[in-house]
Amino acid sequence: KAAFINFISDEEWKSIEPVSSWFGPSSFLMSSMSALFKLSMWIRHGHGYLTENLGIPVWGSYAIFGLATLFLGMVLGLVSEVLGAGCDF
Repeated sequence: KAAFINFISDEEWKSIEPVSSWFGPSSFLMSSMSALFKLSMWIRHGHGYLTENLGIPVWGSYAIFGLATLFLGMVLGLVSEVLGAGCDF
């Protein structure tokens, strides 16, 4: 606590470089990391709901999430092909 008070009162904070905009809280990188963290928490809660409330075995929950990931990948691939069909790269 004393070190923090001295840090403020002696204005040592002025000698520290500010965080670059790339790592700022509103940057694309940090917003993406926040979205991935929220997604991981949603998956964790979903796994807990499936195993604890519905009584599905852990391997069953993993299978459901694995199949959902494959299905979502196929849908996104299909959408990408349909949207990119008119583009000649």
